[in-house]
Amino acid sequence: MSQPNRDRFDDVPRSSGRVGAHRAEAPGMNGWVVLLWSFVAALVLIIAGIFGALVVMDRITLFPDAQPSATPTPEETGVVDTTITVMILNGTPDDELDTQMRDTLINNGWTADKVLATPSDTEDFAATTVFYVDAEDELAAIGLAHVLGGAAVQQSDFYATLNDTGGKQLTVVIGLDRSTSAPETPAETPAS
Repeated sequence: MSQPNRDRFDDVPRSSGRVGAHRAEAPGMNGWVVLLWSFVAALVLIIAGIFGALVVMDRITLFPDAQPSATPTPEETGVVDTTITVMILNGTPDDELDTQMRDTLINNGWTADKVLATPSDTEDFAATTVFYVDAEDELAAIGLAHVLGGAAVQQSDFYATLNDTGGKQLTVVIGLDRSTSAPETPAETPAS
């Protein structure tokens, strides 16, 4: 057999150690690092997928349109009309509430003959309410409710039969919200 030609690498002395840059990775560490990076990559993909799905389903808007600032609607304060007759019905077990409310109205400009106070057939009316019959009396009912320190206002002809004055009349039913000795369950029906 023929001998291969000699070159300059044939003259390098042989050593017993390793020659070159053959460095092996530390055994056992590579598996945990790969697992950790796999977990991080999966988590990022899941979060991106959920976010993308919410954007596609219009659950999240990336660039919302500027909303015009809402102007608050002014609260209707009503008109205090002391020429309208006011019937006060005490729908609570407290005996003096109708007299106290009558005095409040007289101190706010009503004449004594325009304010009638009487107990009601019921003693468990839920909330103090000003009732009016005609729609044109709504502002007067709202004004009366403000004079009383806040009360509900409702249109109803239930108390129209109690008006024997021949003129306009508002009816105030004092409720348990003004009572100091309120029963546990208020009535569901109007007081009379």
